[in-house]
Amino acid sequence: MHREHTKTVHIGDRVIGGGNPILIQSMTNTKTEDVEATVAQILRLEKAGCEIVRCTVPTAEAAAAIAAIRPRIHIPLVADIHFDYKMAIAAIENGADKIRINPGNIGGKDKVEAVVKAAKERGVPIRVGVNSGSLEKDLVAKYHGVTAEGLVESALDKVGIIEDMGYDNIVISIKASDVMLCVHAHELLAQKTDHPLHVGITEAGTVQSGNIKSAIGLGLILNQGIGDTVRVSLTGDPVEEIKSARLILRTLGLRKGGIEVVSCPTCGRTRIDLIGLANKVEEMVADIPLDIRVAVMGCAVNGPGEAKEADIGIAGGIGEGLLIRKGEIVKKVPEDKLLDTLREELLNWENNRNGEEVF
Repeated sequence: MHREHTKTVHIGDRVIGGGNPILIQSMTNTKTEDVEATVAQILRLEKAGCEIVRCTVPTAEAAAAIAAIRPRIHIPLVADIHFDYKMAIAAIENGADKIRINPGNIGGKDKVEAVVKAAKERGVPIRVGVNSGSLEKDLVAKYHGVTAEGLVESALDKVGIIEDMGYDNIVISIKASDVMLCVHAHELLAQKTDHPLHVGITEAGTVQSGNIKSAIGLGLILNQGIGDTVRVSLTGDPVEEIKSARLILRTLGLRKGGIEVVSCPTCGRTRIDLIGLANKVEEMVADIPLDIRVAVMGCAVNGPGEAKEADIGIAGGIGEGLLIRKGEIVKKVPEDKLLDTLREELLNWENNRNGEEVF
């Protein structure tokens, strides 16, 4: 079941499924009870490009905090619930736009039914989440270990419980830290359901290893047309998750917008601090709303040639550098002025491109 054929689900003022754009999610790592810290982090996530945010709701205080947090943010808020069905109901009553539960760990059928009733009354979608780490013992025994087939069976069992209660406003997520197992599970699940899928590699790790695992896993899944929302799970500042998710979607051609920075790998000809410069350029362009490619090259030998695929670029020499537009050298500037010159060029990009202001 590819994205354009999945059911549509409304999460706050956003719509997923049915071929709508893939939305980027993250999760706060603040104490949800600390309203100020949680709101501040969500606003930072919004600025980075987060489109749906999840907060853990382990206590009655956290559920109450949802009511205080929700009016101060601008993106849908998902309440993450484990073990206590009362927290799910309280989160719904306090204005959560969606809840995430595992129907297998919040109690018996009557408790699941109470949650579904509250969700149905307010039209709040339920994300059914199954993780490889908490797969039921009978399924582990049946499939002789944690397998893609076991994960899919577990997820569809849980979805079936909610559907049997007359509710199908559902999103499914199945996550595993084993990347290829996770990919296979999504391939199987997509053939068996038309509910939208939230895609991610769980417990992916630190920023470096997590990015690599997520890029491979999400790349393989999304490139098959599977997945309606994504999260890159990293051990670190959740803002990093957003940057990575945006880059993965852009690299796959699933999203436009934002400046793409390309830079050469450095060699013995490099005469400037290219690594430092490339990092500064990436940071600098994060808030400039252009859909172009910027090249950062380390030498004036190949710089202009290598940069011609980019819309604009800089190439460094000894104490000076070149500003290059569409492969043509525009001007030479001192090394310490390269960054400022590039920023000015980008901020005046539309004017320069239209020929109203050229050097």
